[in-house]
Amino acid sequence: MTGRKLAWLGAASLLLAGVSLAQTSSIAGQVKGEDGKPLQGALIRIERLDIKGNYRVKTNKKGEYFHAGLPLGTYRVIVEVDGKEVDRVENVRTRLGDPTEINFDLQRIKQRREALERAAESGQLTQEQLREMTPEQRAALERAAKERAAQLARNKALNDAFNAGMQALQAKQFDQAVESFTKASEIDPKQHVVWAHLADAYIGLAGTKTGAEQEAALAKGLECYQKALEIKPDEAAYHNNYALALARAKKFDEAQAELTKAAQLDPANAGRYYYNLGALLVNSGQNEPAGEAFKKAIEADPNYADAHYQYGVSLMAKAQFTPEGKVIAPPGAREAFEKYLQLKPDGPFAEAAKGMIATIDAGVQTEYTNPEAEQKKKRPTKKK
Repeated sequence: MTGRKLAWLGAASLLLAGVSLAQTSSIAGQVKGEDGKPLQGALIRIERLDIKGNYRVKTNKKGEYFHAGLPLGTYRVIVEVDGKEVDRVENVRTRLGDPTEINFDLQRIKQRREALERAAESGQLTQEQLREMTPEQRAALERAAKERAAQLARNKALNDAFNAGMQALQAKQFDQAVESFTKASEIDPKQHVVWAHLADAYIGLAGTKTGAEQEAALAKGLECYQKALEIKPDEAAYHNNYALALARAKKFDEAQAELTKAAQLDPANAGRYYYNLGALLVNSGQNEPAGEAFKKAIEADPNYADAHYQYGVSLMAKAQFTPEGKVIAPPGAREAFEKYLQLKPDGPFAEAAKGMIATIDAGVQTEYTNPEAEQKKKRPTKKK
């Protein structure tokens, strides 16, 4: 009994001696950032692969790390930056004596990742590049490839719908244009150019309708212009087109406000914006606001010949007549037609402008007096 007890104690002593003499190893290295400089504060995770064991250490100011007291074994060494894994080394076998050195160069890793991404996009990944990738990198690459494929498919569908809409719009097939641009807007609701052309299609469609259908199409057009402007509020052309649509809806104050925005955003073309409004107002029978629009066009661009002519025409709408039927033109009308002829002597309104001037001149009351006769009246008579 005593012998057995002594044998057991002897075995226990040998076991304790074995534990106390257990051999340990260490891992050390340096981490360089994407700028090529030592990276402080990077987290190094050391995970044992043959049995369970996890260890952590951070890099110092020199980007260096060191972890001692690791049992001899096989490890995975991972570097994390800002909570994200950026690289890892598998199957690191430690040894007695000097630390096993594992370095990380994030600049080189970034360059390698970018090269892999370029190769993946071009479909020219080599077998060596594939072997270099971790399972996580391969999974990320596959996800990126699927996303690119889906994006390409969306882009193609968007372009096809948009191009179909443009063809229909140019052919004045407004129903088809509305259908195609609506499809494009559903594919990508953030494309302001799609909303702007969809608005054009609805406004064109309104011109082919009457009554409630016309009002509905016009309302949809205004709504689409608003969406285009929400995405790109600094586009003067959208404000101009929106203003013209508002004028068609007889919302003249709002139209004026939109044109003011267009003129502020694009002063060089302010004259054209106001002229367009004036032309639309004339066609709507709104002569008074039309005249104001043409006047603003002239103020914005004094050399806008057509604006001078149309302003003169708007003034002549206020002309009065004498009992004899002669025309009494409002002030500024004759000057407007003369300015047009000065700027465009051979323009499309030249003959009409000359006719207006002739009409104005015919209405002026003139009386011929002989200067000599006047002088004789003023001479004193001689005394005889």
